[in-house]
Amino acid sequence: MAFVRKVRTGSGATAVQVVQKRHGKLEIIQHLGSGHSPVEVALLVQRGREILQGEQEALELGVDSGADTTLARPAEQQPQLIPTAAPPAETSAAGSHGGVRVVGTTSDVLWSTLRAAYSRLGFGVVEDEVFEQVVLARLVEPTSKLDSIRVLEGLGVDPPHHATIYRHLRQAQERRYRDQIATKCFEHTATSGDISLVLYDVTTLYFEAEYEDQLRKVGYSKERRVDPQIVVGLLVDRNGFPLEIGCFEGNHAETRTIVPIIKQFQARHNLADMVVVADAGMLSTANLTALDEAGLRFIVGSRQVKAPGDLANHFHWNGDAFEDGQLIDTITPRHGNAKTEQKRRRREPVWNAEEHPGHWRAVWAFSKKRATRDGHTLTAQENRARAVIDGDAAVKSTRFVKTTAAGRALDEGSLERARGLVGLKGYVTNIPADVMPPAEVLSSYHDLWQVEQSFRMSKSDLQARPMFHRQRDSIEAHLTIVFTALAIARFMQNATGLSLKRIITTLRPIQSALLQAGDHTQLIPPQIPEDAATIIEQITGQPGH
Repeated sequence: MAFVRKVRTGSGATAVQVVQKRHGKLEIIQHLGSGHSPVEVALLVQRGREILQGEQEALELGVDSGADTTLARPAEQQPQLIPTAAPPAETSAAGSHGGVRVVGTTSDVLWSTLRAAYSRLGFGVVEDEVFEQVVLARLVEPTSKLDSIRVLEGLGVDPPHHATIYRHLRQAQERRYRDQIATKCFEHTATSGDISLVLYDVTTLYFEAEYEDQLRKVGYSKERRVDPQIVVGLLVDRNGFPLEIGCFEGNHAETRTIVPIIKQFQARHNLADMVVVADAGMLSTANLTALDEAGLRFIVGSRQVKAPGDLANHFHWNGDAFEDGQLIDTITPRHGNAKTEQKRRRREPVWNAEEHPGHWRAVWAFSKKRATRDGHTLTAQENRARAVIDGDAAVKSTRFVKTTAAGRALDEGSLERARGLVGLKGYVTNIPADVMPPAEVLSSYHDLWQVEQSFRMSKSDLQARPMFHRQRDSIEAHLTIVFTALAIARFMQNATGLSLKRIITTLRPIQSALLQAGDHTQLIPPQIPEDAATIIEQITGQPGH
């Protein structure tokens, strides 16, 4: 008769075997393994019973017991038999209901990976487990603070009470968590990245609020919204890793945000020399002058309408003919009402701060690909303008529509001038050409898409819009959470080359099982696929298996 038995091994584990008694001696049919806990032993026992029930005929054929070395030891090393009754008694050892039950699952593979990223960035410096849980839950599923409890429970994490979460958010402000997190972000970039060039951009976050307050105010909106909003400035390194974040009143001009954020960043880390890159929205005389006076170098996008003045020499000698990839290094007036003296010489002037005190350096680039794209845009705008003139479309601030005494008409002069500038993109800087060639100016500016991507992540993947937050401290605490989560997301993306969404969707389905046998429970780790193991190793620095 075949049955399952348990024996104590010399190491203290419990071995489970399928055996049969033949001619008065026990023969090992199959050694199932060894367990170190009641749950592991119960699983092996259950597996043995399944073999007995499903493969009884095969077992009766007999197996060479000499293949198992357990009974081949000297008598003093023989495993000690655990007292047990007939096979039915083995069932009771596994629990009163006759086996092992799955009482829950956890995403501990994902959770431990996120915690490892949090730890590797040094964010444990704030010593606040509740803050860590809220930040990591936001990475998995952006939602409200209250709903983050559901996210944590779904991951198999014991969540804090909602009152505890809000208490710790107040603590985040009182203990200045953002300062500590920002310091760790700077240390990470300083040791593994490039701090000599930083990228800046702004965005607006709206609130579902009926009235304005000291922070949330109605301001300029590209989406033409009239909801109260705040203006958020974000500074990142050239890989998109966040370095500084700050918020301003909703009616604060975006152009007036860059200098305070940069100065805050400088003061925090005692920096004097770096290159600041920003888009054309930051192009103002006050901004560029302030950055220059602070001893900072800048690269800022120029507006296409400035091309005729900056490139007057080129247009005089070459018309609107450009070669694909052509770069023109010249100068541009610092003030909008100033004019550059045109000597009609083929050679463009080489910018020098002493020789051209009323100008900045300007680099213009021509691209056939951009020209094609600009041409399509202008055609669409022309068609829109004609539709408005013909009364086929609603009247808005439509480009190339002019109003005369006779009514609306197409502004053909403006359209023609715009078509003569397609394909051109300008950059304004105070970095001399002998320090940074024109091609490097372009490549540095092109890194700006990293901060734009970070903002898209903040507003979509991380949903940085705290719509119902009412107090400034609550909004600031929320931005600290978003800033921290964004840093972790960027760290993981840079380590793996994958998007945050791809990382989460790969690791989250890998579930560990919480098993119960009698009064004992145990977490059984899952089988980790090769692609997931690679991600884990890249993020944690440890093997993923």
